[in-house]
Amino acid sequence: MPADSTTSINNCPFCKKTKADYFLESENFAAIYNISPIVPGHSLIIPKKHVESLFDLSKDELAEFMLLGRNTAKLINHFFHTDAFDWAIQEKEAAGQSVAHLHMHVVPRKMNDLPNPGAWYQALEKSEDGIDTFDRFRLSEEHMRELTVRLKDEAEKLNFE
Repeated sequence: MPADSTTSINNCPFCKKTKADYFLESENFAAIYNISPIVPGHSLIIPKKHVESLFDLSKDELAEFMLLGRNTAKLINHFFHTDAFDWAIQEKEAAGQSVAHLHMHVVPRKMNDLPNPGAWYQALEKSEDGIDTFDRFRLSEEHMRELTVRLKDEAEKLNFE
């Protein structure tokens, strides 16, 4: 997987993630809990190395990325007691991407969890104020660690392909 400039990598919040932040992983990708979830369970699939574009993945890496996304949806749906989910990949700022590191949002859904079923997507959009503004609720580091541990424990009980 190609890496972009060192400057991008040094400023990338996803490149700073470590194994302790992952609740599910494959060889090249990891599932992390979103620090600013739109609904409970909102998670992200990220490459472990700095990759900015879906087009930079090989066919095998793309398959691995999607399989981890499916397994993450299975886990978070189980953990948060739902059977519905949304996926989203935003590529580049013009598409609403707020962090220039490839990531897929996996969002478990329940009936009436939001006033409008499609409202979650607008909440992902990069605001005029910049990336991931503090207008949205943010979890504490302690809460993030606790959720990650609980999701890791639950993942060990489930059977993934």
